[in-house]
Amino acid sequence: MIFPPDYVCRYDEKIMRLANMIGRKKAGIKPGGKGSLQWEDPEYVILEAGVTEDMADVGLCLGSYEKHSAAEVAQMLNKPEDWCHEELMKLAVYGACFVNNINGIDMFWTETWIPGTMEMIVNNMDNIRKYPIVAYAMEAYGRVRGPLSSGAFPIGVGLMRVIPIESAIHGESRRADYEEISKYLEENTIFSVSNCSCRTDREVMGEGCGHIKEDMCIQMGHAAEYYIRTGRGRQITRDEAYAILRKAEGNGLMHEIPNTDGSGHTHAICNCCGCGCLSLRTAAMFKNVDMVRSNYTAKIDWQKCVACGQCVENCPVNALKLGQKLCSSAPVVKNITTAITPRDEDWTEDKWNPDYRLNRENVVDTGTAPCKTNCPAHIGVQGYIKLAAQGRYVEALDLIKKENPLPAVCGRICNRKCEQACTRGAIDSPVAIDEIKKFVAQLELDKASRVIPEKRFDTNSHIKIAVIGAGPAGLSCAYYLALDGYSVTVFEKEKRLGGMLTLGIPEFRLEKNVVAAEIDIIKEMGVVFQTSVEVGKDITLDALRKQGYAAFYVAIGAGGGRKLGLKGENAAGVYTGVEFLRRINSGEELTLPGKTIVIGGGNVAVDTARVATRCHSESVDIYCLESRSQMPASEEELEEAETEGIRLHNGYGPKAILSENGHVTGIELKKCLSVFDENGRFAPVFDESDTITVAADHIILSVGQTIQWGDLLNGSTACLNANQTIAADAFTYQTGQPDVFTGGDCYTGPRFAIDAIAAGKQGAISIHRFVHPGHSLVLGRDRREYKALNTEAAVIEEYDNTPRQKPDTLDRADVGSFADSRGILTEAQLKAETSRCLGCGAVILDEYMCLGCGQCTTKCKFDAIHLERRYDGEGIEFTELKPVIIKQIVKRKAKIAVKKVKKVFGAV
Repeated sequence: MIFPPDYVCRYDEKIMRLANMIGRKKAGIKPGGKGSLQWEDPEYVILEAGVTEDMADVGLCLGSYEKHSAAEVAQMLNKPEDWCHEELMKLAVYGACFVNNINGIDMFWTETWIPGTMEMIVNNMDNIRKYPIVAYAMEAYGRVRGPLSSGAFPIGVGLMRVIPIESAIHGESRRADYEEISKYLEENTIFSVSNCSCRTDREVMGEGCGHIKEDMCIQMGHAAEYYIRTGRGRQITRDEAYAILRKAEGNGLMHEIPNTDGSGHTHAICNCCGCGCLSLRTAAMFKNVDMVRSNYTAKIDWQKCVACGQCVENCPVNALKLGQKLCSSAPVVKNITTAITPRDEDWTEDKWNPDYRLNRENVVDTGTAPCKTNCPAHIGVQGYIKLAAQGRYVEALDLIKKENPLPAVCGRICNRKCEQACTRGAIDSPVAIDEIKKFVAQLELDKASRVIPEKRFDTNSHIKIAVIGAGPAGLSCAYYLALDGYSVTVFEKEKRLGGMLTLGIPEFRLEKNVVAAEIDIIKEMGVVFQTSVEVGKDITLDALRKQGYAAFYVAIGAGGGRKLGLKGENAAGVYTGVEFLRRINSGEELTLPGKTIVIGGGNVAVDTARVATRCHSESVDIYCLESRSQMPASEEELEEAETEGIRLHNGYGPKAILSENGHVTGIELKKCLSVFDENGRFAPVFDESDTITVAADHIILSVGQTIQWGDLLNGSTACLNANQTIAADAFTYQTGQPDVFTGGDCYTGPRFAIDAIAAGKQGAISIHRFVHPGHSLVLGRDRREYKALNTEAAVIEEYDNTPRQKPDTLDRADVGSFADSRGILTEAQLKAETSRCLGCGAVILDEYMCLGCGQCTTKCKFDAIHLERRYDGEGIEFTELKPVIIKQIVKRKAKIAVKKVKKVFGAV
């Protein structure tokens, strides 16, 4: 048994006898001897932590499942009734027995360990504070006993049992009322809600999974009376119980019930997650799914499935994975159903999955839709394209915002990695995914059509989080923290919100009303913004800690311009690209008469060149190291620049800037022979003898960005890398200062908005876990690892030959205007464009591992996955369970023996 190293066992024979009695061991056996529990067994440990000998004395009089009054116990012990009642109440409050008032008399009795006694002990928060060992004992019980139950319980009679989400079995002709949650709520009149004992347990052990424990488990009838009376739970109404269940379902949780009260009867409903629940560990770790499964199994309609991934990401036991729908000339994984199970195999440790909370997989080995894979935020692209095709624009927007809270922004500036990977691109042109998103996201710009998402949790509002920087990473983190119910304040040192979205991108690419509209939604979610506040200068991290901020998300971006150390680069008329754009976007009226040279090949360089034409430059030329095909700037942007008269010169790098009387007059450039080395790393090689000199009145150096840390990290244990990015864990984004998390350009260096947005959500997930003591930053967390299918092997037998749709250019903007001239697809164009999607991906089900909980069905927007009744198991009373298990064990042993014989003769 594994307990904390400082645990010291108290050997008490009376308490051991009580443990044996609750565990239904034979009466009269020697404590700790043969047939008895042992001193290191969790059943003994969980009692000895807080049960006194007096409490054990009265407890031993109760027997198992036998109700007794204090008067009866007093008679057995020849002790005063008041004293017996007091000790029995102590035992009940501790959790080692039930108490109910029956016909005006307090009646006491004990039940089994799980479900029952152990949860009751752990659900007493005083026990957790005084005796944390009880949590270790409860966890150990399932870890030790779980393997022993493998294959031993027929379907339907396990100690805990999954009950499908009721809406998932709506219309199922073979459903039975004992499989409906509503039956149990309607048949009871008293209800309570308590913390989840499993998640409490996990928190104590430092293994919380991010699913919070508060107000999770519902008790009914005698259990509710007990929980209310002993302070474990608070009384709620039936309507409140329904509301708790609905919120749990929405948050990806499933339902289980204690299954020991007989068919159609239970005293509690648990809202469980696969990563925290100790009952579901039986399925996920030991693969003993029959012990807990419902009578249902999911079934996928591949014709309707669009691989949005919602069912995969919400499946509690990873029974669903994204796969491939397209035919292929190469082998493709189509079946993932577990073939080796405890039903007919000796269930040894090598067949378990002990790392199930770390090794979750979203995709089969042969890959899935490349659009979802290649998107840094892994948005369900196929899903929102299908929803848009069906005219379900609000639902499409909701699906996008599960990963990206700034879809209108990204619809205008995204670098479209999804389109770069699109399978359709091998036929003619990629699906115009970004244009579809832009159309859908127009809903964000109209106040009347905006949807403010419902908060996932009601219990986090007292926790304050500070986000430092209001760029895409900070806005994303703030959005998802607000969605989780936290009190979020964003500190921005500039006067305007949006970071590089407002200060680093010109209006003709991203109009500021678009950014403002999406920030308004975040404000409506309760996020507070403080502008013109530079953390480190105007207020420090320590000062914010004193104000009660529990965690920080640092997302200050890379807002400084970079120079190259060239001779003459400090002359008047030389700007960095970032500085130049900031001044323009801040409203400064700059004019650049004469000739302007821009150095750089990225989108920022092209933006600065296009802005320069709007600042009255006579001519604008771009010089860059890369060939046109190597340039980081998009081809669309290059074409727009050339349309505006900007000339592009590839294969040149700056050597020196020329000046007279302190003002720039030109630039000397040298020929670039290669930009990258054999490993693809930036390592330019020049011919220093091959130079040209170009006259210039203004030079804009758009060759990179710097991070302006100021005094932000002073006194912190967070540290910087050699390139001045902040050091942090690549998965959790936690820095060297435990309460400081980071993301975006200050962590990665300059990248695209969608990269920062994706990092912001992951930062929010980490912060959510961090501020709840005892939660791990990694256990049970989706690692978001995706793999694209082999598009070269895809066999596309037929497809819609509609050409890629292009939005019209708007008449309102002449060339040279700062207005965005790019239009939006018409609804007819949208329908045509969505029809071009090949529908590459689909979901694959492991039918054995499926619990039949219905989460997948409730998350699917396409009617593509249903529950089917496959079994007819029913619960039985705990006292009747033993002969049923013996019969099942005999049957299983026979199956194992037959299978071994067949193996000998080559039949299997």
